[in-house]
Amino acid sequence: MDNPAATQPPCSGLRIGDIAPDFEARSTIGPVRLSSFRGRWLVLFSHPADFTPVCTTEFVALAREAAAFESRDCALMALSVDSLFSHFAWLRMIRDRFGVEVRFPIVEDPTLVIARGFGMVSAQDSDSAAVRTTFFIDPKGVIRAMTCYPANLGRSIPEMLRILDGLQAIDAQSALAPANWQPGEALLASPSHDLDEVFGADDATSWFLRDTGARD
Repeated sequence: MDNPAATQPPCSGLRIGDIAPDFEARSTIGPVRLSSFRGRWLVLFSHPADFTPVCTTEFVALAREAAAFESRDCALMALSVDSLFSHFAWLRMIRDRFGVEVRFPIVEDPTLVIARGFGMVSAQDSDSAAVRTTFFIDPKGVIRAMTCYPANLGRSIPEMLRILDGLQAIDAQSALAPANWQPGEALLASPSHDLDEVFGADDATSWFLRDTGARD
């Protein structure tokens, strides 16, 4: 396995705009390398352990919405400290209990090397308690958004899709997404940087707060 922390200090704390550290590891669909997903969107999300209540509900929900991510040209990849065979047993249980097959890859990270490289745990941590982060990675490998949930609160799959839709829409329109934006709603135009336009605006806010008139 490549060490994704090799080019940066341990637990440096990744930021929006950083290139996602590359790694290669075993997964439930075979060996995977993060950089092989370049050219499409990728949602990389982590969970503390298999056979945990909250994570089980998340995986069921994500498997049921896998086609929604695929329709947005977005792959899903999960990360856990548990072993590959633990992943297999967990996915078999999910299929038998909930009637849904999890087909997106689940990467094993028993040494926490990937979690440390992504800043999800510190170099001194010996367990995965903090590993509950989601990274939205664009086709160029750039981290565009991140969310972090505690172990006792499940992720919102609709919000994951909304974030993905918003990122794709603002890229396509070179615009901004307002609060509570949903697909089909107006995006905001970038504010003017020209003083004459500021003084010549019809009102006190239209130079910096106006929609594009386009609908995604």
